[in-house]
Amino acid sequence: MRVGPVRSAVSGASQPRSPALLLPAARAAPAKRLLDADDAAAVAAKCPRPPDCSSPPDYLSPPGSPCSPQPPPAAPGIGSAPGPSRLADYLLLPLAEREHVSRALCIHTGRELRCKVFPLKHYQEKIRPYIQLPSHRNITGIVEVVLGETKAYVFFEKDFGDMHSYVRSRKRLREEEAARLFKQIVSAVAHCHQSAIVLGDLKLRKFVFSTEERAQLRLESLEDTHIIKGEDDALSDKHGCPAYVSPEILNTTGTYSGKAADVWSLGVMLYTLLVGRYPFHDSDPSALFSKIRRGQFCIPDHISPKARCLIRSLLRREPSERLTAPEILLHPWFASTVEPGYVDSEIGTSDQIVPEYQEDSDISSFFC
Repeated sequence: MRVGPVRSAVSGASQPRSPALLLPAARAAPAKRLLDADDAAAVAAKCPRPPDCSSPPDYLSPPGSPCSPQPPPAAPGIGSAPGPSRLADYLLLPLAEREHVSRALCIHTGRELRCKVFPLKHYQEKIRPYIQLPSHRNITGIVEVVLGETKAYVFFEKDFGDMHSYVRSRKRLREEEAARLFKQIVSAVAHCHQSAIVLGDLKLRKFVFSTEERAQLRLESLEDTHIIKGEDDALSDKHGCPAYVSPEILNTTGTYSGKAADVWSLGVMLYTLLVGRYPFHDSDPSALFSKIRRGQFCIPDHISPKARCLIRSLLRREPSERLTAPEILLHPWFASTVEPGYVDSEIGTSDQIVPEYQEDSDISSFFC
């Protein structure tokens, strides 16, 4: 994947880094000084309980995502989020609802990007998957990297809302629309798997819209992925969001197939798109994990036979019995749901706008 220039926000000189990173050099930029402190207070993202399903609603109940990001707490004497700051050619406007993420406005062109902030000593490790992965239309790429004294500022294309919020606003999707969007999700996952990258904590919120028309999706983040060697995709990491975690992660004390676990998460995502709620959820973590271990779920009658077939081909307790990501793309459900005259770039209606994110108060954390 081609990555934009790496610049220094302090000296203005191009920064040669580890040869393994393979980042291109950039011409020198005028020295700029950050107007605000480089280190804003932040807390780790918390993972709220899944919604209670004793009487399952037809939508995703608050708090919405099983792993919604939380805003950083206000420091004494400071507002709820740090104020604007200047960095190189950008004006940074922190997003209160997204930790370590800011809107970045180019001072000269007005172009808007998203800026993620990483500790300088860890940023190469964080962006390594972006470097390894060949470009793909459904996966976010790096536009530019600016290095500060203690932090690295990594710039990405802006997005127009995430998939989870969109499903909540629509309650559930028609199969034609679900097939178009889910195919893009699977394409991104298959591309990662074929490039020796396992996603791990895979969920709807990690996919964002590339345009206001809500026609094209892309995987928003690769920072928490796993780079594997050869065909060995064995993982031992037990962290993830409860609604999406696979049975083998709960059942084993050793390793498990990372690719197969990703496919289980894809099954949860497809079910959620079509039904409007998670296949496994409960307000009590022990009860939730028990349901996942059993792998028993109900598919409503309105779901078509081919969609049922695909869901059951993904949500199988035995990892080896699940389809692989490339095999999912060959499933006949996709062909059966294509609408006549459909063109990717022309899809999108005015009622498909994702609502503003609203923080929910009933939040607790566990499992991740």
